[in-house]
Amino acid sequence: MGVPLEVRTESVLQGEVLRRGSGHRRWPDEVKGRIVAETLVPGVLVREVAARYGLKPNHISEWRARARRGLLAVPDLSGAAFVPVVMTPPPDAPEPPASGASIEIVVGDVTVRVESTASVERVAALVAALRRRA
Repeated sequence: MGVPLEVRTESVLQGEVLRRGSGHRRWPDEVKGRIVAETLVPGVLVREVAARYGLKPNHISEWRARARRGLLAVPDLSGAAFVPVVMTPPPDAPEPPASGASIEIVVGDVTVRVESTASVERVAALVAALRRRA
């Protein structure tokens, strides 16, 4: 009752890729990692690497995202590197509160000071209680 499934293998980068009769291929993680490593060499375009392996660029982009999250191992390849990410606050960002700083909640004639380390839930509960009182 089932449709016969043809499975062939092809050798890519010293790894086996399963090719099913439908044309879909299953890429082992070690092969994905080596392909991602190729895209990390400066000057190499993802679309060029994708074309070389008969892939769509979005597949490799998805694999690259998995590698950045630590979900896909990428071997060392001469010249390959992730671009370092540098986090800096925007120029108009407020300074983070100093330790020991507090938040003032004023409702009517009542002022409540809460440590800046208080949870959002705690602050919201205090505001709600003060509004019910007012």
